[in-house]
Amino acid sequence: MTLEQLTIFIAVAERQHITRAAEAVGLTPSAVSSAIRLLETNHDVLLFDRVGRGIELTQAGRLFLDEAKATVARANSAALMLAELGGLKRGKLNVQASQTVASHWLPQQLMRFHALYPDIELALTIGNSTSVADAVISGVAELGFIEADVSSDKLARTHVAEDIMVIVAAPGHPLLTQHEDLPAALLATTWIMREHGSGTRAYFEDALRTFGIASDTLKIALTLPSNESVLSAVLQGHCAAALSRSTAAPLIDNGKLQAAPIRLASRHFSALRHRERRLSEVARQFLKLSAQNAGFR
Repeated sequence: MTLEQLTIFIAVAERQHITRAAEAVGLTPSAVSSAIRLLETNHDVLLFDRVGRGIELTQAGRLFLDEAKATVARANSAALMLAELGGLKRGKLNVQASQTVASHWLPQQLMRFHALYPDIELALTIGNSTSVADAVISGVAELGFIEADVSSDKLARTHVAEDIMVIVAAPGHPLLTQHEDLPAALLATTWIMREHGSGTRAYFEDALRTFGIASDTLKIALTLPSNESVLSAVLQGHCAAALSRSTAAPLIDNGKLQAAPIRLASRHFSALRHRERRLSEVARQFLKLSAQNAGFR
């Protein structure tokens, strides 16, 4: 059993989906499936039930998940101790981030840090805001970067960047014109939404409340697990979606999508750390660099 296998198992268990887990850990679906099969075969235990095209944790898998998380957290702690002893000349930083943060803002920060400390290994896992917060709480990740408000007395937050949200639709969509009765226009629109647990969805639901709209009154055509799939659906021309402008910018710039003339408040990207765990020097320096690049102190 290897730490990589445990990390893969955790990713699959949290998402109960091979392809999404593969995207999160940066491997191919076949590599993820092979790792799970090897883990099950070597220990003669079934960790997942294959139900149709989906998978579900077995009772053994559910029991093993907590132990796997604890083992990865202990291994990370040991690696951090060695990194501390070696200063910033070597070491590894495990970071998790939500899709919006990981797709656009965070890679720039990782590359700046790599330029300063080329011998530090940086590992990024992608999830949604809820799964990222859980990873920091459990110790699987030392730092997490999200765009949502996650309430936990175990977590400390640091604002590291600002983000602008926009409502996008294909050219010609009725929502792209000015409306005297904006709430009615929003309710008349058919929406593509991110999944529950996504910071993007949580933010949009909060914004709807400022217009006096409950999210469960919207006409929702699809709920999708990634920004890319949301954009692909919106390109078909019948629906609208609320996303980070940085996510939609390439399609807005080439004219395939347009931003509706609806003002949404900006939001913060935040770094999460465990309130009671001491950050490694690597993590402290990365957090400091990220905040400075964003103009926060």
